[in-house]
Amino acid sequence: MLDFKELEAFVWAVRLGSFRKAATRLHLTQPSVSERISRLETAVGKLLLERAARPVQPTMRGREFFVHAERMLHQRDEAMRLFDDEEAFSAPLRLGTIETIAHSWFPEFMRRLTERYPRLTIELTVDYSPVLNERLLGNELDIVLAMNGYSPQKQIDYESLSPYEMGMFVSPRHAPLLSESADIWGRQLPFISFGKLARPYTELVNYLAEQGVASPRIHSVSTLMTIVRMTTEGLGIGALPVATVLEEWQRGELYRLELPVPLPAMHYDVIWRHANHPRFCRGVARLAQECACRYAQARRADMTTTLFSGRWVATRASSGTTKAPHC
Repeated sequence: MLDFKELEAFVWAVRLGSFRKAATRLHLTQPSVSERISRLETAVGKLLLERAARPVQPTMRGREFFVHAERMLHQRDEAMRLFDDEEAFSAPLRLGTIETIAHSWFPEFMRRLTERYPRLTIELTVDYSPVLNERLLGNELDIVLAMNGYSPQKQIDYESLSPYEMGMFVSPRHAPLLSESADIWGRQLPFISFGKLARPYTELVNYLAEQGVASPRIHSVSTLMTIVRMTTEGLGIGALPVATVLEEWQRGELYRLELPVPLPAMHYDVIWRHANHPRFCRGVARLAQECACRYAQARRADMTTTLFSGRWVATRASSGTTKAPHC
């Protein structure tokens, strides 16, 4: 089996024409260089150097082998430079994300990611957090942007992202009815939420139970955009990330319910396995944090305008709107 140390000794002996000079170049003794080249000749089964010649000359097979030996050393050096230059990362990145992120700050993140790592290609998977975490542990994904808590903490690293404020929205056609019957807001219409595998569904069930809404009707839907469409069409009360429906709310296509108690915010992380390229993964995580925080700040600024006034529906005694969480 070939050894890079033996290849180096052979290549430098040929380049410099001397075992002594090769030993000086490699910070070895001359006998060490001679021994390494002898082991290499034993491994390939051929004499590679004419030792009696001055300077030392390769044999015919040695000249042929020298070309390949130089190429192997060059490829080794190129491979090792990957660990010195993080931005030279060029392998396909198997990235997983939840749909809420995919429909918010993810496009900016992709632009900045490919600018920082110009040789990078992305293999993207969009799914629920439990599925993404399972695929991460199975080494089918490298990094996921999802809810944490589904993977053994001893096997993963993670960085937290800006949380998403959650709200309940209805079509404006239901606003008068709910305003007149504010005490039965939780029983007047079905709710629309993410699929049952997603944590927002469980959070909604628990929230409604705490508000005294027994046996609520909940439509579980697999995609965010479908929830938005069903809500704007008046098919129920949509439990949605506020930032992702600001335009619909602003245009008056959706009205937001003033809830007696805010819905729990949705918290997400950038998650990767310990075994993955740690410096690269943490660099990607920090970039995701920047994009998520900028998005959250911009959305909060949008909500300070007066365009949303009059587009609220009062439900029971309400303490007002929910304040958006900080980055």
